[in-house]
Order: sequence, then structure tokens, then C-alpha cells
Amino acid sequence: MSLTTTLDKPASQEEAVSVRGEAAGAERVLTPAAIAFLEKLHRRFEARRLELLAARTARQARFDAGELPDFLAETKGVRDGCWEVDPVPPVLRDRRVEITGPVDRKMMINALNSGAKMFMADFEDASSPTFANMIDGQVNMQDFADGSLSFTDEKSGKAYQLGDEPAVMIVRPRGWHMEEAHLLVDGAPISASLFDFGLHIFHNGAKLHEKGVGPFYYLPKMESHLEARLWDEVFVFAQEAIGIPIGSIKATVLIETLPAAFEMDEILYELRRHIAGLNCGRWDYIFSYIKTLRAHADYVLPDRAEVGMDRAFLNAYSLLLIKTCHRRRAHAMGGMAAQIPVKNDEAANAAAFNKVRADKMREVKAGHDGTWVAHPALVPVAMEVFDDNMPACNQVLSQRCFPPISQGALLKPHSGDITEAGIRTNVSVGIEYIAAWLNGRGAVPILNLMEDAATAEISRSQIWQWLRHGADIVAANGETRKFTRAWFDEIFAEELKKIRSSVGESGFKTGRYEAAAEIFAETATSEDLTDFLTLPAYDALRALN
Repeated sequence: MSLTTTLDKPASQEEAVSVRGEAAGAERVLTPAAIAFLEKLHRRFEARRLELLAARTARQARFDAGELPDFLAETKGVRDGCWEVDPVPPVLRDRRVEITGPVDRKMMINALNSGAKMFMADFEDASSPTFANMIDGQVNMQDFADGSLSFTDEKSGKAYQLGDEPAVMIVRPRGWHMEEAHLLVDGAPISASLFDFGLHIFHNGAKLHEKGVGPFYYLPKMESHLEARLWDEVFVFAQEAIGIPIGSIKATVLIETLPAAFEMDEILYELRRHIAGLNCGRWDYIFSYIKTLRAHADYVLPDRAEVGMDRAFLNAYSLLLIKTCHRRRAHAMGGMAAQIPVKNDEAANAAAFNKVRADKMREVKAGHDGTWVAHPALVPVAMEVFDDNMPACNQVLSQRCFPPISQGALLKPHSGDITEAGIRTNVSVGIEYIAAWLNGRGAVPILNLMEDAATAEISRSQIWQWLRHGADIVAANGETRKFTRAWFDEIFAEELKKIRSSVGESGFKTGRYEAAAEIFAETATSEDLTDFLTLPAYDALRALN
């Protein structure tokens, strides 16, 4: 039965808007007034969203034809101009450690109580977008805003509740490219960005503003300042609609696409009333580098493990982000270290913590104002590094001297080997992650690393890139071989067999590994590189749930 039949909506809405699905808490979230607000957002902004997505496609076609990303001539005046973003409220001035995670109730409480300054509640890469997950996340957001967020584990009986000084909540909606298939306006799905953001600000924006702790957002996967302008227009519309002052919303933009790296000034400028800073979304950025330069053989990357933030295009992008943000009095946030605690292995755990510590030391010394971790146990590690090396609440006024950062520096590929072991890791991690995603989990520990949709994108896009350009591979026996589709098929079958053996026949079936393997193989070997793994995966997710 459609949820539509259970909602008390005006007759006009009955004709225009339909909710296709059921989820616990939906009546509380998808109220008639909330649905009416979503409908207004859709009618006001959907056409422009589609125009901007078409512009992405057109620009990618130019890149595929030989053009390279570069700074825009038409916005040179913005880059050269003397301007600053509006100040942030006091509660956002110290962001030295931020923890991220899905909108699962128990995990949210643990993250909010972790000692981190901020918690990014993630409707995007760390969450599998089942209708149940998305609605449950919104219910949790309402309870947080009301001060009633708590959880009791049915199995253990353990109760979880917020401490006296929880982290500040920052919400990440899904990107402009995603749609929410369970809410249709005139038969068309609503933008997932507008669905996630709209429901959150409608129900919670005024309450959070009154308390002085929001509403705050992280904005993912933008590719241009025009997409930032659209978000600014959405913010103005929403603030006027719920009756809070313009500029109450503060957003941090993840620079996680290669084209956006050339428009950092412009993105800050478009959102100058509403922006708090930029963030180095490193994993999606690696994926975007591969995707954007997919037709260019000179930009093939080595194994993921060799693509580090301390050199080549990643180092240049990190330094440019710091330089740009501090010039405009905005926060320059560091990114995520993928390491997580390792149980029952003291040596491996110590090595993981040391890698996190080294990564955070690089960030704070470079000038970042804060960083990300994926697990509560890593909060003290990152906090100690930033406390010892950043005595003030941020480094916005530090104004370090940076050398000019050119187009060439932002495009310089990493050197290193592509190995058979790297191929096998990409295949196995990709399949394992997609299977978990199809089962409703978006953040998954695999091989002692926290994997999410961004790292899965790297796994499958690297396979595609290496196949497309016939990369030289260091085989397990030490010999160098050309990567071919036949060799990929062989490795793929062997890795899938290992997974089947590990989880057993029953686990293989219930774990949806076959569907996951099909999605991975198709998106890793298709003639054209699929824009986002999550697009075909979302269709499969809906069919399975």
C-alpha cells in the first residue's frame, strides 16, 4: 500500500504529489505541511538543477575531446577581488576534530558523545539510501533538535543518551545528481538534495537557530560555482519560508570534484552569506580525478595505496584550499583518514593509529583548521595533534605563504606501480561494499579501513581506467603484463569465489553478493564510465527492498 493513502493531504496535493513507499516514522516526517514545502522546492528549483546536470555532461564531453580543467577566464575578477565571507557564529569557530557517520540512531549518539567538536550526520556516502534509512534519519534529526534523542538496545538492554556537551550537528544531504524515487511531483522524482535538506530545515531549522546551534550543512559533489549559486538560492528561499534570518544557515562545501578545485574562490563567493568553509573530500576527489580525465592516458593513477595527500595533485589541491579559504576568512577543513581501530591485534592497531596521527600532523602543519575521523576511538588521537599544534580555535588568520599553484600542479598524477594485488583489492573491496550497501549499510569496515561510497567509486573507476588505457601491471610473479578484459575476468571470478567461500552459500545469497558483483563488473568494464556507481546501485536497491 502506498503511504499516500495514509496521509491527510489537501485534494490538490493528492493530484500533484505521491509518496511511493512505506517506512516507520513516515507520518511524522512526511506531514502535509512538509510535503507542501518539498513541492515548492521542487517547482522552484528542479528545472535549474537539471540544466546544471546537463552542463556537467557537456563539460565532460569537452574533457573527453581533449580539453583539460583550468581556472575560468570569465571569473578572474572574483579570484582577484578583495572580499571575505560573512563571519560564522561562535559555535562554529572551533572545528578542530569532526566525526562523520551515518544517520543511524545509536551511531549518531555515540558520535555526538565522542568528544569531537562537530558531528557530520551523513545522508550521503556513509548511508545506504533505503527509504527506511532516509526517513529514520529524519526522525532522529527531529529528536535531536527537540533534545529527546535516545536509544535502548533491544538485545543488550543498554541505554544510550546524549551527554551534557554533545558535538555540534552538521547535516550532509545527498548530491545534486541523486533523486529520491519515493516522492514524486507530477510523476517525477524529487531531487534527493532537496528532499534531505528540505525535510531537515522544515522540521528543525527554526529550533536549531533559536538554540544557536544551526542549521548547519555539508554540501557534497558540486562541480561548479553555478551549482553553489543554486544552493544559495535554495537557502534564501528556505530561510524566508521558515522565518529565520538570511545567513542563519552556514554550510561547508566539500571540494571533492576536480572541476570544483578550479572554482574554489567562486564557490565561496556565491555562498558568501552562508558559507563557513571548504573541506578536502579526498576520496571522492581521487574518483573525480579519474572520471574527469578518463580519456587522457597521461593521467592514469597507480594503486590506491600509493595515492597520498602529501604529493602530486592531492597536495596541490590541499594547499590551494587552505590558501583560498584563509584569504577569504573561511575554514579550511582537512579530510578523512580511512584507518579504524583494529581489534585483537595490538601491532596493527598501533600502526593504524600512527597513520592517523601522521595524517593529522600533516594537515595541521599545512594550515588546516580541523579534520575528520570515522570512529570515536580516533577522536582523542586527532584532538591531541590539533591541540598540540593549534592553540587557537582555528588558523584562519595565519596567512601562510604559499607558492603559486598552477593548473599543472593540480593535474599532476601520482607516480607508482599498478599491481595485481591492487586490482584484487579493488575488486574484492568493491563487491564487499556494494553488497553491504544493498543490505542497507553505507559505512563498512573492510580490511581495517572504513569504506564508503567514495572509496567504492575509486575501486571500480581505477579498474575502468586501467582497462581503458591497457595499463602495465606488476603481476604476482613480478612480471609486467598488460591489463586486459580477459585477465580482469579471471581475477574477478577468483575474488568472487573467495568471497563465496568466506561467507558460505547461505551468506552469499542473503548478502546479495551476486547482485553486487554484477553492478561492480558492469560499472568497471562498461564502454563509457558510469558517472556514479550509486545510480545503478540505487535502482537495484529499490528493486531488492
